[in-house]
Amino acid sequence: MTDQIGGHLSGKPELARYARARRVGPLLFLAGVSSRQPDNTVKGASLGPTGAAEIDIRAQTEGCIENLRATLEREGLALSNLVDITAFLVNMADYGGFVEAWNRFFDASGPTRTTVAVHQLPDPLLAVELKAVATFE
Repeated sequence: MTDQIGGHLSGKPELARYARARRVGPLLFLAGVSSRQPDNTVKGASLGPTGAAEIDIRAQTEGCIENLRATLEREGLALSNLVDITAFLVNMADYGGFVEAWNRFFDASGPTRTTVAVHQLPDPLLAVELKAVATFE
């Protein structure tokens, strides 16, 4: 049995139709989560005076984890229910800042994590995206 859960944080229509979260038995699979805010801004990103993206990987990582937390809380779960996360970084030079922010939320008893470099994400202001699995147990 599977259940599709929730919609996009911004409340705006999706470009593509897919489940943001899906429950299968005791597991909740969460699609990629960014630091996009309900007002469609991106936490940790802005356009500078020349139009170039200015990225704060620590703030973006915090925004991703906060958005994960909000999704989990809507389902009665917490960050402690996470069992696995895949992190997608646009620039591995940001890895240190990513880990610094990560460590403010998780310790060694937290979820397993795989971090991979990707060429780009759907929005040029996005530098990190998190895909997660949580348990209801």
